[in-house]
Amino acid sequence: MLSGHKRAVPHDAALPAIELENVSVRYDQTLALENITLRLPRGARVAVVGPNGAGKSTLFHVIAGVVRPTEGQVRIYGSGPGGHICVGYVPQRKVIDWDFPVTVTDVVMMGRVGKMGFFRWPTRHDREVVRAALDEVGMSAFANRQIGELSGGQQQRVFLARVLAQEAELLLMDEPLTGLDMPSQEVILSLIDRIQAQGVTVMVASHDLNQASEQFPAMLLLNRRLIAFGPPQQVLTTANLLAAYGGQMHIVRTGDGEVMLTDTCCSGGTALALPSLNHTAAPVVQPVVQETVEGMRPPR
Repeated sequence: MLSGHKRAVPHDAALPAIELENVSVRYDQTLALENITLRLPRGARVAVVGPNGAGKSTLFHVIAGVVRPTEGQVRIYGSGPGGHICVGYVPQRKVIDWDFPVTVTDVVMMGRVGKMGFFRWPTRHDREVVRAALDEVGMSAFANRQIGELSGGQQQRVFLARVLAQEAELLLMDEPLTGLDMPSQEVILSLIDRIQAQGVTVMVASHDLNQASEQFPAMLLLNRRLIAFGPPQQVLTTANLLAAYGGQMHIVRTGDGEVMLTDTCCSGGTALALPSLNHTAAPVVQPVVQETVEGMRPPR
């Protein structure tokens, strides 16, 4: 008899949380990722940075098992990416259908599907886990609200609650701070701190190099290939940034040192010394299906 329950893939605690070996991805004739080799230990906290079209979303899709690499191998805690229920993936807000009539509780309950199975009703324990997750991110008062009615910061908090309800061991967040005001960003960063402190491996894509260097002990600089990976002071060098951003960047030498300038679509064009780099480069067109809640909504 089919129960609909998805059995968790076993983890080997001695192996890396994420291991990519010579991973490349092509969409038709477009090379989105080229020969990426990367190993992250359990509990790592990494900011993924690079220009538009650099392959940040594709990298997350590969790790989450949404996209299969054209070449190379991907392992999550020692096993292939397919079948893991431990990966909490939060995509960019712009690819989510916010008009679908689903409540905050429903969204968070989706995180329990891997534990309870697609065709099973939530148990009392599942509902308790969801309530606890909403309480932890400060969204209990919004439990019955439609997800599209919330602000951007509130929506991100709900998705973090879903990750908590899922009991995820790997968190992937694709530009979660884009478009949020500073208080909302601080709340999200604080919640990420608390999740990572529980031993969860965290990867967050960001356009803000200053913020990434301040909030993350490791950075991965990407432009289809891996430009640099390591502590921010080793990654954010002039040579590495020029290799990643190329003609989008201009270096001006002033009395206060080097200032790196880029055209910007997001931050108003402010020049910063070890900057928040934004740009207008055309993104790689990727055939990523819009995430909706239809077909994912758990039974009530």
